[in-house]
Amino acid sequence: MTDWLDEITWNEDGLVPAIAQDHKTGRVLMMAWMNREALALTAAEQRAIYWSRSRGKLWRKGEESGHVQKLHELRLDCDADVIILMVEQLGGIACHTGRESCFYRVWQEGAWHTVDPVLKDPHAIYHTEHKHE
Repeated sequence: MTDWLDEITWNEDGLVPAIAQDHKTGRVLMMAWMNREALALTAAEQRAIYWSRSRGKLWRKGEESGHVQKLHELRLDCDADVIILMVEQLGGIACHTGRESCFYRVWQEGAWHTVDPVLKDPHAIYHTEHKHE
């Protein structure tokens, strides 16, 4: 039996894009990257664990904010190069800006418009110098 991780088409950096969606509504919450270890740990721990390119280390979603993504289902696309995580977003906030989704801007009439409210001030979420989780 082959390792299920071998079926994934990893990019030249050993990463695969991972899209987190709300398991009930289907709303896209965020996109991040996973390496082999992050995906294996996500499956094992049943929570979203990504690879932080900026920090060069594993990033357990919610480790700083408390906004853990509880895994309900993993899906792989037809080309085996994109992962979808169907998750329960604890706390209802996926974005480091304090919004439900990272996709809170809509293009209208030639400009980007913010359409989703901040649910919680990011400074209150992170308690330290503001940075992207």
